[in-house]
Amino acid sequence: MASTEKDLAGVQREHWQGTYAAHPGMYGEQPSAPAIHAAGVFGAAGVREVLELGAGHGRDTLYFAREGFTVQATDFSPVGLEQLREAARAQDIAGRVTTAVHDVREALPQPDASVDAVFAHMLLCMALSTGEIRAAVGEIRRVLRPGGVLVYTVRHTGDAHHGAGTAHGDDIYEHGGFAVHFFDRDLVDTLASGWTLNEVHAFEEGDLPRRLWRVTQTLPR
Repeated sequence: MASTEKDLAGVQREHWQGTYAAHPGMYGEQPSAPAIHAAGVFGAAGVREVLELGAGHGRDTLYFAREGFTVQATDFSPVGLEQLREAARAQDIAGRVTTAVHDVREALPQPDASVDAVFAHMLLCMALSTGEIRAAVGEIRRVLRPGGVLVYTVRHTGDAHHGAGTAHGDDIYEHGGFAVHFFDRDLVDTLASGWTLNEVHAFEEGDLPRRLWRVTQTLPR
């Protein structure tokens, strides 16, 4: 990783830590629309265990667990994950949830072909270079079983914040302390090379609104 990428990664990690500490449960208790969609996809595919990357304080993790899935939740923020564990205990679903501090820039700790499904809501569009994103999807591919499903969401280049704010290169722009890598369709297609690309669905979320793609792709058997 180049020194500027390391600096940005460190700044973003500290920014998220401070944000979760200052605003516990900042995204609320209700699951995201992509998580509700993913639960249906996972259920239809016979998934039992979900690896969630970038789980934050866990609104989607908790939803998956309430739906009967076993969830491995990762995030680079220990503060967010502690909030997740507290909520899982309060909801009496702690037995279906495990957590691990993990930076998506690093190799996943899971063994090869050990995971049924992966969910990542707005993780891959964080302050990651294109190379880091491709490496992360390569790691996801490694840990998924044949026939495994990946559902992820990313902000795309049609978003109002694309091209505005502080530019960091590689389609990364920073607003209000949060850096985002905005995806074009070519990047989505590149990440699906060697997979079955089931769906690329455009949707909006939040007050701006943020404009995103929800991508579903399956590892061939």
